[in-house]
Amino acid sequence: MISPLATGLHALAALIWVGGMFFAYLILRPAVGGIAPPPERLKLWDRVFGRFFLWVWGAVLLLPATGYALIAEQYGGFAGAPIHVHWMHGLGWIMNGLYIYLFFAPYQAFRKAVAGEDWPTGAASLNTIRRIVATNLALGLITAAIGASGRYWGWIPGS
Repeated sequence: MISPLATGLHALAALIWVGGMFFAYLILRPAVGGIAPPPERLKLWDRVFGRFFLWVWGAVLLLPATGYALIAEQYGGFAGAPIHVHWMHGLGWIMNGLYIYLFFAPYQAFRKAVAGEDWPTGAASLNTIRRIVATNLALGLITAAIGASGRYWGWIPGS
């Protein structure tokens, strides 16, 4: 029986990723904003991202794997899954896509800029990362709410 393990790992991966984005965007970002000179702020974000993104990669891999295991075990595949599972699946892949883009494009540009002490480029890349994180945070919170409440959607056709 895979459900308890898969459910626990699925929840933990979502909590780490979404909770980390919540902390970074709503707590750390405003607190770091006053750090001067600005290069110190960018160096701090470089260290934060280097650690956090390792955990996010774990979530990006673990969430689909555990989600698919749960769908197969509990519903016999997508055909038997309720609508909220389909919504979580779709939103999850949008989040994964945004993160993969963030990691391989703006984050790599950010790392290169910080390493080369190109502070204007680093700041511009950080702003792009911030917007993607804000989007993924909103999607993650919506997905978590769907996951927590979806089983009670009996009034929605297909649920």
